[in-house]
Formats: sequence, C-alpha cells, structure tokens
Amino acid sequence: MLLALIWGSSFMLIKVGLTKLSPTQLAAIRISSAGFILLPFLLRRFKTVRPHHLLKLISVGLVGSFIPAILFSVAQTKLPSGVTGVLNTFTPLATLLIGILIFKQALIKQQLIGVLVGLLGTILLITAAGGNQLQFNGYALFVIAATICYGMNLNLIKHRLPDLGALTITGVSLFLVAPPALIYLLVGTPFIEQVSQADPAFYHALGAVLILGTVGTAMALVLFNTVVKLADTTFTSSVTYIIPIVALILGVLDGEPFLVAHGVGLVAILLGVFISNHRKRVS
Repeated sequence: MLLALIWGSSFMLIKVGLTKLSPTQLAAIRISSAGFILLPFLLRRFKTVRPHHLLKLISVGLVGSFIPAILFSVAQTKLPSGVTGVLNTFTPLATLLIGILIFKQALIKQQLIGVLVGLLGTILLITAAGGNQLQFNGYALFVIAATICYGMNLNLIKHRLPDLGALTITGVSLFLVAPPALIYLLVGTPFIEQVSQADPAFYHALGAVLILGTVGTAMALVLFNTVVKLADTTFTSSVTYIIPIVALILGVLDGEPFLVAHGVGLVAILLGVFISNHRKRVS
C-alpha cells in the first residue's frame, strides 16, 4: 500500500515538473537525484559487486529506471496524470508475458485470469478518459513501452541477480546511470540558465521532481526490489493495480474528470488483484 501511495502520487509530481522542465530534463533530474541520494548507504555494498554483475546492473538502471523515466515524462506532455497512472497497470501483464516467453516462468491460470481482468478495467478507464467516443492517443504507447521495460527489469532482478541484496541492486544500478544523466542535464540542457533566473515557478517544479527522485524512485525502488526478492514477480507487480486509484484521486483533486466508468474500471482492477493473488491463500 505504501508503494502504491508513493508511485500513485508520482504522476502528479511529473505533471508539476513538466510545467517548467522538458521531459528529458525531468528524467535526468529524477535519476541523478535518486542515484546520488543512495550513495552514502552503498559504500560497503560495492564490495559485493563483482565484474560480472556490472552489465546486469547497468541494464537494471537503464531498463528499470532511466528509460521509463523518459517515456513517462514524454507521455504526460499529452496525457492526464490519472490516465497515465491507469496505463501503468499494464505492468503485471508485461511482467507475466516476459517471464513466460523469455525466462521460462510457469503459467498459472489464476494469475493470467486476474491480470486480464485488471487489464479490461484499465481499458475501460482509458476509454472513459477519452470521452464518449473512442480516441486513440499515440502517447499512450510511451507508457506501454515503459511498462514493458518494468516487466523486463522485474524478471531480470528475479532470475539474473539472485545473489545481490535489494539495496545493492537499486543503489548501484541507479548510481551507474546517475552521472551520465547529470552530465546531460548540465551540459545538454539550459538547466543552469534556468536556475540562475530564480523563477519561483521553476523552483516549484524542480522541488517536485527532486521529491519524485529521492522518494518516488530511490526509496520506493528499494522497497519494491526487497519484495521482488521474496515473492513471485507477477504477484509483486500487482501493487501497480492500486496505483491508478491514487493517481485518479489526485487527478480529480487537480481538476481532471471522473466518470462513472472510472469507478467501474477501478472495481475491475481490484477484482483482478484478488484473482491473481488468490492462489497464495489456497496453495
């Protein structure tokens, strides 16, 4: 639930950040702040990282954090925060399919049914968000691509990094991609000039992204990766089913519409969570 609250509010923080920052600036600030905030806790953990871990950890940093951060930021230039939060619910399905197709994970009927039911609720919410007519927004594909990245990353952590702790995986992977992100921010964007202008609105947007990086990325990924190490990847990623509730509520409070179909879709999503997790209670 804590992860759902943190990540559900992330879409609103992205929305605030985009008022004064470009999508790539936002992603660079998010990742660099997350990577460096964890550094004091990693000094002794670097000793557990072996040369054969480095490429995998770089992949985790890129696929699990940096690339999705860019994709979500680009998507929210044209999508409401609540709809983006809803689209994020594709993560469990992506995780399940990648686990089956690439990592030879066993297919469990209850999981598949639960994920599909939740996905139907998500589709209903997306349709309702577009009004009474079906309107395809190509920017939704950026979110779907980000969830596929998350699904690949979850399986990579579970199946390819079983000998490293959650904080080591999260901290080191973020730290490895943080310097390039910071260099790009300072050299490749007008960030320094924006800071020197002392615009209160800019600092408000910057503050939102710093919170997003330190809390919504660094702290949340440590919690999430800890659960990944202890549980099935699809069960773990089901936390994303709760994220749309938080994202939609915050969106409504910020003036985004809420329709009856939104409520129906949310019920379907929660039903999907129950079905996909029910096997844990009967096994």
